[in-house]
Amino acid sequence: MNPPTDSLVEKVALITGAASGLGEATVRLLAACGAKVAAVDRDEAALQRVVDDIINSGGSALALKADVTSADQLAAAVEQINQAWGRLDIVVANAGINGVWARLEEIEPEEWDQTLNINLKGTFLTVRACTNLLKNTGGGSVILMSSGMGTRMFSTSGSSAYATSKAGMVAFGRMIALELARHKIRVNTICPGAFATNIVKSTTFRNNRNLHLPVLFPDGKVPLTGGPNGSPIQVARVVWFLASDLSDFVTGTEVYVDGGQSLLVG
Repeated sequence: MNPPTDSLVEKVALITGAASGLGEATVRLLAACGAKVAAVDRDEAALQRVVDDIINSGGSALALKADVTSADQLAAAVEQINQAWGRLDIVVANAGINGVWARLEEIEPEEWDQTLNINLKGTFLTVRACTNLLKNTGGGSVILMSSGMGTRMFSTSGSSAYATSKAGMVAFGRMIALELARHKIRVNTICPGAFATNIVKSTTFRNNRNLHLPVLFPDGKVPLTGGPNGSPIQVARVVWFLASDLSDFVTGTEVYVDGGQSLLVG
């Protein structure tokens, strides 16, 4: 069943990493469900394309160029949301990179830092920038985009920086779920499996041949469907559920969206 098209009417959502992949799918779905969406990304041209499509389809959207590693840029983006709409109900901290996948001794300290800064610190800075406006609105839903890797899957050797950043997001989500509960702010974490996005194209693989453990999905297929990897819209639908009032008693929880992949290769 498709979500009702008016399920998020009058709610305001901020989504980082909104110009492509899971973020783009989320922005488009939340807008279709009636939300006013603030799309945040470093890629201004791609971001504007997504926002223009939403506006041309009758939706309400803002394109906000910002780097999630910059507290000042995120604060400026949230202030633009406040000026435009005066509230914030939904935060989707989605921006992230795969970074460098290599043997431990071949990962440079600055490469480790870059992955942790974007994935983990960027999530912290995003939520931090949004908290006061969420409180002023009277509550809301924060959704963190983690991964099955580092939380239930540990067999992809070489991805230690990425996996560590994603595991940290789960702990961060649980901590702030309890801290923010008295403000009626729910915090949940989505752990996707493998999806068809552009993130792999920006991954640096260094001397990782024969590094990974010999663990494979049966015939390369997803257990639930017997087919290939999922689509970003399948993650976006879970974001929609966690953003909507249908999940109003759900907080501090991780949701795995992977068709059972991570159960095989933990």
